[in-house]
Amino acid sequence: MAEDKRYLLGLDAGNTVIKAVIFDLEGRICAMQALDGRSITPQAGMVERDLEELWANARQAIRGCIEMAGIDARQIAAIGCAGHGNGLYLLDKADRPLLGIQSLDTRAAALARRLAAERGDRLHGLCLQKPWPSQTPTLLAWVKDNAPDVYARAGTAMLCKDFITFKLTGERVSDISDMSGCGLLRLPDAVFDDDLLSAYGLAEARGLLPRLVQPTDIAGRVDAPAAEATGLAEGTPVIGGFFDVVASAMGSGVVGAGEASIIAGTWSINQVFSARPVVDPKVFMVAAFGPQRYVNIESSATSAANLEWYVRTFVERAGHTGDPFAFCNECVGSLTPAADDPLFHPFLYGSGQGADCRAGFYGVAGWHGEAHLLRALFEGVMFEHRRHIEVLAAAGVTFERAVLSGGGSRSPHWPQMFADGLGLPIGVAEASETGALGAAIGAGIAAGFFADYEAGIRAMTRPKAAFTPDRQRKAHYDRRYRLYRDLSENLRGFWAALQDGAGGSA
Repeated sequence: MAEDKRYLLGLDAGNTVIKAVIFDLEGRICAMQALDGRSITPQAGMVERDLEELWANARQAIRGCIEMAGIDARQIAAIGCAGHGNGLYLLDKADRPLLGIQSLDTRAAALARRLAAERGDRLHGLCLQKPWPSQTPTLLAWVKDNAPDVYARAGTAMLCKDFITFKLTGERVSDISDMSGCGLLRLPDAVFDDDLLSAYGLAEARGLLPRLVQPTDIAGRVDAPAAEATGLAEGTPVIGGFFDVVASAMGSGVVGAGEASIIAGTWSINQVFSARPVVDPKVFMVAAFGPQRYVNIESSATSAANLEWYVRTFVERAGHTGDPFAFCNECVGSLTPAADDPLFHPFLYGSGQGADCRAGFYGVAGWHGEAHLLRALFEGVMFEHRRHIEVLAAAGVTFERAVLSGGGSRSPHWPQMFADGLGLPIGVAEASETGALGAAIGAGIAAGFFADYEAGIRAMTRPKAAFTPDRQRKAHYDRRYRLYRDLSENLRGFWAALQDGAGGSA
């Protein structure tokens, strides 16, 4: 490679996997490294991670990516990081890792219900979001009430990608997309607010919040310890970064007002971009990522994480060989859908309808096999995406087509299922690592390669495939979706009773 050629490094820090991807200025992957971390469940409802392991995986992924690309690290013009939103990442007063809570955690479910009942309208009026279990300020309030010794030691409250940025630069910083997405900014201004903190019961917590920047601002530069640990060149600029749902949308080619992005990943993300935020208490959240740039989001932890659980729990067992996800897709493709196929609720980690919702297969008969269960799982994930999109539509947020990204978009069956079940044309982007690509686009803006998001997207993204809805299959899914929704309503009492006496998890 020519020594004068420049590259961009995009990092994507999910709930478990950390990815490092080097792109050229046309958005093509030069090298990628990914490492899977461990989730820790100290008690029911708690999902945590070891922050030292997160940094160890990040630096190993970065070093391996640079070595694989075969470039001089000085050719990397800038670095962008995207990370899962919400959860809670705490440093102590000496800037040492203190606590890492992931966005699948439900320990604060009871507190979220109480805050929503007592102050939900007030909070929504300030940040366009109501309390929910994995929300960052709700978790911080839970720590204050239930782990006062940890709260007393806390020095900085940040989010997943902010911890990576801190380890790279030594800067305690976050960006407006992540901080608005976790309900810690007053909207539409996208600023910290004392009244907002007070409404969460965190009036004294202003000093815990990091410096706030725009996503494409240079937050800091790779310092000497990080350069030695990762192989990066000291002084390389690192931007503020992105809430990963915004980055993934950009990496799939979506950023303009009226454009829609559906992400089938750990979370079910359904989002529409706009020049003004939608104000509706039924919409899950609104995030800001620049002047007159907002994304209206309906989401929950109900998407492809269900397939990952199925694979880890049932497929990766003794005797199975080959790609387990390919096996699942082969199973789904082996069936012709039938009216009496089983149904599945994708609520392994709760639902936007309530933290006490649970997953389950229903209507299973003796002639059904593993392929039927997997098809039900795929369908149930799509149905929950559809439910979220209906909430957006009821708030006046409509769109005529959408781009699907996330792990689910790589399936040979899910994109068509989404098109048929939603009754909308669905596109899939060429990029496989859309989160890292979106972060790299932001880095390219900071480095001066692109004038704005639109220019970066034109240069670095391309469509790969398009799926049009089948009318007959749409009628099939419409009927089954009604059954799915009716079953959800009928099980509410059971789910609530199941949680009685379950302790702090509900």
